[in-house]
Amino acid sequence: MDLPVIESPSPKAGGCSAGSCGSTADQMGGMSDAIRAKVQDHPCYSEDAHHYFARMHVAVAPACNIQCHYCNRKYDCANESRPGVVSELLTPDQAVKKTLAVAATIPQMTVLGIAGPGDPLANPERTFETFRQLAAKAPDIKLCVSTNGLSLPQHVEELSKHNIDHVTITINCVDPDVGAKIYPWIFWNNKRIHGREAAAILIAQQQKGLEMLTAKGILVKVNSVLIPGVNDEHLKEVSKIVKAKGAFLHNVMPLIAEAEHGTFYGVMGQRSPRPAELKALQDACEGDMNMMRHCRQCRADAVGLLGEDRGDEFTLDKIEAMEIDYEAAMAVRAELRAKVTAELEAKRAKAHAPAAPQVVQFMPRATKALREFPEGRTALAPVGRRVLMAVAAKGGLVAVHFGHAKEFLVYEASAEGAKFVGHRKAEQYCAGDETCGDGESVLDKTIKALVDCEVVLCSKIGYEPWGSLEAAGIQPNGEHALEPIEEAVMAVWQEMLAAGKLDAPPVAAKRA
Repeated sequence: MDLPVIESPSPKAGGCSAGSCGSTADQMGGMSDAIRAKVQDHPCYSEDAHHYFARMHVAVAPACNIQCHYCNRKYDCANESRPGVVSELLTPDQAVKKTLAVAATIPQMTVLGIAGPGDPLANPERTFETFRQLAAKAPDIKLCVSTNGLSLPQHVEELSKHNIDHVTITINCVDPDVGAKIYPWIFWNNKRIHGREAAAILIAQQQKGLEMLTAKGILVKVNSVLIPGVNDEHLKEVSKIVKAKGAFLHNVMPLIAEAEHGTFYGVMGQRSPRPAELKALQDACEGDMNMMRHCRQCRADAVGLLGEDRGDEFTLDKIEAMEIDYEAAMAVRAELRAKVTAELEAKRAKAHAPAAPQVVQFMPRATKALREFPEGRTALAPVGRRVLMAVAAKGGLVAVHFGHAKEFLVYEASAEGAKFVGHRKAEQYCAGDETCGDGESVLDKTIKALVDCEVVLCSKIGYEPWGSLEAAGIQPNGEHALEPIEEAVMAVWQEMLAAGKLDAPPVAAKRA
């Protein structure tokens, strides 16, 4: 019997359904032109821009005016990647010198943020002196600040004077009873305040600061830490309220609570959320707020593209030894940034180009449904379940060997397209092509992190991890090396659909 030939609009490879992709270009379609222009090339706000543009943080703010149960500020922790950790505390002069050295060496670095290791606005002199110097010496770099919000209202005017048009506020609750479980104390009006009273003051200041910033036309992203059993359900309300008050993006991050980090939650055994829990909450909030999915919870001295940290290349002693022709470096910087911007714009144009109808053959077992076409004709169109796929990627391509991956990007593939939903950290399974370290235990950790994914796409993969992944119900795939991520993901999904693999539940679900 002949297979049915079906005419149907093809999903955009690299595109996403409206309202589905956090801060991707598609979801930006609902933003005003002014907001889109401010965030579309910002690596911390735009999911596609972070493959092209880099950011850096300078650690000039050591003091903090609140205590969080999930925080422990550490120094000289080169192998620890989480907020509040730094290797060197800088003066404003040192921070400016470091920023200029990075700008000359990494031309695609476009954003400078101050995010700690304490709170920037609890250190206003150091923070604003850094901004003053950088505005004069590196005007092409966007300046950002991240704050807990306690001192925010009193500094909104100063922030606006420095042309800071992006501010992040960490808001974990809007209910003081919830806040009392997260914040043991705040330092307010020269005294320490505890419990529910402290949380109520903090919440009021955060909300006031948010309203003042948006009234000034300053873009506000809200960070929230997902703490299972504490604020997991409550964050849905947080998302609604901050959106109503003008925040344009919500970043729900998983609690980092390993005991070795020395936080209160870690020592007391508070668990971190599972990947499926984080995704479910992000999905639930998405109807009320644009969701950010690509956050890496960076160190307070991070340098480079998201997902990589080149901070150890720019320690103070190494900067002193650098011989940089800044005039020549700035010319190269301008040229390369123009090239990168053109590449990104071309990618966006391709993703948003109208898709031509295509003729596709589907196997008889593939699930089908009726779809009404504009001409009034009725045709069969494929409907397959959604599939999570992990990708070992670099620069927007499937370009990393499985054993060398430090993280995997996770995409949800469906008939609507490829939707980026998050990332999973991993340890490198292999130290090199031939030499593997603690292979079995590292591999087990990676498989555990990817347990809800059905496919892993990578440039190459060895025999041993291939077998272990298959045994866990995860299909390795090395057939799309150096292809754009979204195109590779959709190609694999189409193959699964045609083979009838999307009619049945995934292997992991059946095993459970």
